Parts: sequence; C-alpha cells; structure tokens
Amino acid sequence: MTSIDRVAFGELADGTGIDKWTLTNTNGMSVSVLTWGATIQSVLVPDRDGRLGNVTLGFANLDGYTDPAYLAGNPFLGSTVGRYANRIAGGAFTLDGETYKLSQNEGQTTLHGGSHGFDQRVWSAEAVDGGVRMSYTSADGEQGFPGTLRASVTFTLDENNGLRLDYAATTDRPTVVALTNHAYWNLAGEGSGTVADHLLRIDAARYTPVDATLIPTGALDEVAGTPFDFQDFHPIGERLRDDHPQLGIGRGYDHNYVLHDGAGLRTAAVVRDPASGREMTIETTEPGLQFYSGNFLDGKLRGGGGRSYRQGDAFALETQHFPDSPNQPAFPSTVLRPGETYTSTTTHIFATYA
Repeated sequence: MTSIDRVAFGELADGTGIDKWTLTNTNGMSVSVLTWGATIQSVLVPDRDGRLGNVTLGFANLDGYTDPAYLAGNPFLGSTVGRYANRIAGGAFTLDGETYKLSQNEGQTTLHGGSHGFDQRVWSAEAVDGGVRMSYTSADGEQGFPGTLRASVTFTLDENNGLRLDYAATTDRPTVVALTNHAYWNLAGEGSGTVADHLLRIDAARYTPVDATLIPTGALDEVAGTPFDFQDFHPIGERLRDDHPQLGIGRGYDHNYVLHDGAGLRTAAVVRDPASGREMTIETTEPGLQFYSGNFLDGKLRGGGGRSYRQGDAFALETQHFPDSPNQPAFPSTVLRPGETYTSTTTHIFATYA
C-alpha cells in the first residue's frame, strides 16, 4: 500500500501556505509533489544495489522555486505546465474566427502557458487511493487564453515503482489546452553530473524540425540517418555535437518526436543509466514527446543536494501534443469545447537492470 504524507513546505510572500505531499510504496520508492505549480520536487528510487537516490532536479525549499532570478530564465523544474505546454508561435492563435493574444515569455513566443503559467499557481490538493489529486481553476482570459478551465493532475504511485500522472480539464468556452510535467531526470542521481552516458530509446520514426525560434516548421521528418534517431539505444551525448543544423538551433536536443495516434497507453521512451543500473520507461496516451537535453542549464541553479546544475546535467522527456498545434491545422488538435473533457495519461516506471 502506498502511504501518503503531507507537510508544510513554506509560505509565499502573501502568506499562502505551500504543502509537500509525499507518496511512498513498500519498496521504499517515494515521490514528493508540491502544491506550488503541482511540481514534482523529488523522486527517490533504488539503484541496482538497492540504494535510494533522488533522480529528478528540484530545490530543498520554496525559495528556490520563487526566487526572481530563477523565474527570470524559468527552467520549469518539475512543474506542471499549461495552459498550453511548449510553444505557440507569435504568442497568438485564432479559434472560431477570433484571434487571441497571449502572454509572450520567450521573445514573441508563448512558452508553457506564458509568463505566469500553471507552474506559478497554487493548486489545491486532496488524497486519493494511492496518491494525490491537485486541481487548479484558470480564469477566463488568464495569460490571454479564453474560457474558464478547470484542470487537475492526479499523481499515483504503485507497487511496481510506477508513477502515474492523469490529467483532466473542462472549459466553459472553446479554448486550447495541452498539459504536461516538466521533470528533469538524471538516473545517476540529482546533481551527479552529466547525463551524456545515459542510454536513450525513443519509439518514434519521425520528429518535427524547428525554425530559428524553435517553432515547428510543419514538416514531419524521418529520424533515420540523423542524430535524432533513437529507435535503438544510443548515449544521449554520442551525437550531441554533430554538425546538424537542428542541433545548432536548439543548442542540442529540444525537439518533438511523433509517437503514435494517441489511442491508448503505449511506450514512448526508455532510458538507462549504466553506472547506477536504473531504468525508466515512459508510457503515454499523447501523440508527441519533447526531448530536451538540458541545454540551457548554466550552473547558476543549486539544487536540493547542494550542487549546481550545469548544461547537460539532466534531460526532460515531456509527453505532449505537438508544439504550436493551435496554428498548425495538420497537427493533432488541441481544441477543447464546452461539454468535452480533456484527458491525458503518462506513466514513469522505474526498474533496474544488470
């Protein structure tokens, strides 16, 4: 049985209290989630010798997440991001003939919901069987998005060391929505150094190349014969510095992979760390997966373990709909209308290998 524990994690400047909810199974694996941004703060899993280690980037206290210096170049450590995960070109989209101007926080681009997205909101929380459900109501017009959106993320932990995230949302006006979690992973342990030797497999034959602003061009290019081919296991750092124009644009990997049609829960990626023997399998109902190789970590952030986070010290694998879908009709739709329910499920299953 999964135990559930709640403790205070600090207060915001206005006195609002933030809680940390920790889920622990009988194997000793634990996951801590904050009501600030529905943020995954730590994930403790055993290595091949049974030693527990934290494999996700995060801070030991609330100040780390609310520090203006951190938010100025917001890396979204462990945050639930929305109302729209990833990028929307020009900070605008048109729906049913009406154009909506959004908060722009990456030049003229809207990234992860804007300058004050779901990652910087206080979520309510309630215990559920095996986990915790966090909920947030986004007002009509917040960050420029239409409709009052009622969103929730349910985090559950099972006895097979599986962390499951179930997203849901409803709206009272036509809108767009795409939610994901922006956890950064290092299976050797948070703050332990580069993930270049981690072995990665992504079950995708195509990806969406980007322009100079990291917006998809609309093409679905084949990965075969390029540094983007992870259909078999490759070290993350093996081809990171290859002379490929897409790697130059993103300073590394920061690209969406085309997974499947979104029907059912299927394997998206598997990651292995040879040093610790830890393995993580990601399954999702989403049609896309953003692989980000930690290109913009610059050593200025010091995590919960007291060590700085430098370029390439972690990676993110964000299950998602495609970036800029509201402006690209050929991509899977992210439109949500009254009477409909947005749902999405992603699991992270941890194991060890010899």
